[in-house]
Amino acid sequence: MTKGFAGAPLSDAGEWDAYVAAHPDATPFHSRAWCEAITRATGHRCHLITARDARGALAGLLPLHHIRSPLFGQALVGSGFAVGGGLLADDPAVAATLAAGASDMARAIAVPSVELRGAPLPEGEGWGREEDVYAGFVRDLAGDDEAELLAIPRKQRAEVRKALASDLTVTTGRDAAERRDHYLVYATSVRNLGTPVFPRALFDAVLDAFGDEADILTVRADGRAVASVLSLYWRGTVMPYWGGGLAEARGLRANELMYYALMRHARARGCTRFDFGRSKVGTGPFAYKKNWGFAPQPLVYARWLAPGQRARDTNPNSAKYRMQVDLWKRLPLWAANRIGPLIARGLG
Repeated sequence: MTKGFAGAPLSDAGEWDAYVAAHPDATPFHSRAWCEAITRATGHRCHLITARDARGALAGLLPLHHIRSPLFGQALVGSGFAVGGGLLADDPAVAATLAAGASDMARAIAVPSVELRGAPLPEGEGWGREEDVYAGFVRDLAGDDEAELLAIPRKQRAEVRKALASDLTVTTGRDAAERRDHYLVYATSVRNLGTPVFPRALFDAVLDAFGDEADILTVRADGRAVASVLSLYWRGTVMPYWGGGLAEARGLRANELMYYALMRHARARGCTRFDFGRSKVGTGPFAYKKNWGFAPQPLVYARWLAPGQRARDTNPNSAKYRMQVDLWKRLPLWAANRIGPLIARGLG
């Protein structure tokens, strides 16, 4: 078994694409489309760790974005801006080879840590685990609209029915108007939470890279966007990825309509699974997803640290950032949208 390093794109891009397409455990965050979109939008270089068998055939790969930030420090992250990714290998021995390649690369370019956001989890010197922080929420879609409603617990189902009976409207698409409205809603939503917004170029790059396998669904009140979500579609699963709502969305039940409409939209596209994404344990989004009838599935991440180094802290709920979060919520939107991307691109 041999391992190698390559910058993105891999010299034979088709080989990368073919390996991800054939591997049963691959996620969109292993794909060349994702990795190149992140690099194009943020400037963070993607290094590809590869392993080959005795015949020279690709037997495993690990994309790592080199995230650099004056506020949060440096890390090799697999993959950048993703909730999954990590080691993708034919067997545990190959996975171990990739993990060793990742730590070797970190040493070679003087990066103090490697962060992997998916299984399998490496073991060995320098590697540790991050547990009890995040949970994922995934379940099957029902066969039709009424069955989907019945799959939602009673109290939440009543809220969805009220939303369906309202005058709210839903649009889907990928055009410039949908992108503009989505970014306005998303940026406002995260500002209200005290979090800097990602650069708009990131959303555009992902939409462009995934083509028909990504779109935007927006809920409108009197024609004005009040809730919006950008979703990925991967192997029969819909993944609402970047979504949010304005302050009035809650009273309008716009979020309830948004996610139910997305379930309906995804089913019409042929999807059979709904991946509600990850949430931090004990937070409002964690409780909200449980209210929809999704059972939390603990997520365990892996981190390698160079001797004497400490893990970077990018958690907005950390006591370290409490004052900054409170101040950020009071920023005018124009200022948050001007400054936020400069900060958020370093979160990775």
